[in-house]
Amino acid sequence: MNKKEIAEIKKQFTPDKSTIHNIWGCYVDHEKTKKFVSKRSFLTLSEDESYKYFDIFKKTLSGTIGKNLLTMEFPIEEEMDGGSQKFLYELLSGKLADEEKVGELFDKIIDSYYCAENYYITLIEASYDVPSKANDGEEMFDSSDEVYSFMLCSICPVNLSDAGLSYDPAKGDMSLAMRDWIVEMPVKGFLFPAFNDRMTDLHSVLYYSKKPEELQNDFIMNILGAHIPQTAGSQKDAFNTIVLSSMGEDLTYEAAKTIHESLYELSEIHKEDLEPLTIDKAETQRILEKSGADEESIQIFEKEFDLITDPKAPLMVNNITDVNKMKIEAPEITVTAKSEALDRIECREIDGRRCLVITVDDNLTVNGVPVKTM
Repeated sequence: MNKKEIAEIKKQFTPDKSTIHNIWGCYVDHEKTKKFVSKRSFLTLSEDESYKYFDIFKKTLSGTIGKNLLTMEFPIEEEMDGGSQKFLYELLSGKLADEEKVGELFDKIIDSYYCAENYYITLIEASYDVPSKANDGEEMFDSSDEVYSFMLCSICPVNLSDAGLSYDPAKGDMSLAMRDWIVEMPVKGFLFPAFNDRMTDLHSVLYYSKKPEELQNDFIMNILGAHIPQTAGSQKDAFNTIVLSSMGEDLTYEAAKTIHESLYELSEIHKEDLEPLTIDKAETQRILEKSGADEESIQIFEKEFDLITDPKAPLMVNNITDVNKMKIEAPEITVTAKSEALDRIECREIDGRRCLVITVDDNLTVNGVPVKTM
């Protein structure tokens, strides 16, 4: 799913657009014990309560694509009897009316989700009458060829509120406020099925993780049965390993700067794209050759790339580097420069010492104070 498709679904979580039918809740303590399971019609919630739930649902579809939000495809076997996709599809087809199946899903989540604190699982089923689009891209709300039915699951930590003082009208004075168990914003969740090309995609699911490096593989395997992708950090490590193993001692400051500039240039060319920018093996090789990699380095690269990267998850540029700036580090010194200003930084040898030379003009400040350059 791209950012526009995700934003389109998030817009449905408002009082005037919501078509949520039922909402299930399951409260679990830190010992994996279910404290209660509830089912309510969403329309019966108070306005204040529904707004709090809308915030939870929107947060479950928030973050950076490729980091917090990952579209995952189901293996073929998961769409057969006994598979995770088949189970979720049957649950959705029944509009979450099957209490036994909903309970089974909650049990699977409790068994697979690692959490040392109390948490609250919400599960909703809704439908969205997808408006058609005219040739100019404008939505035609009186025309629709697709009804997108979906379920959204959110897992929220539940923690005690902070202690504090509050005004007590009965006493006419300040007194110690009652501490209570508060449902916080979600840390995990999923949307099934995915909404790809503004259509129902039963072969994919959108997964949310507040912390990109903590995907919880057991949860993905046992609940979704989907292929586990490389995390953003793993992709960055993979790219750095490819560069180091390919170029080795030939990786100079200028070569590293050229690699960064190449990624920055690519991101500028594709900055209007809805899909996250990715680079494949051929593009990565082109970048290495541009940075000065010789034939031997390319031969090493061709062997290493397939071993290190995930063939089902192309390297996302925003995962492997911050394209907007480059950070240069030496012991006790860090220099950060915007990508468009890298031509003002050079690495030279002066009086037998390796130096980082930065071209400056008269607009130089130190700790916010303007100083002379000469």
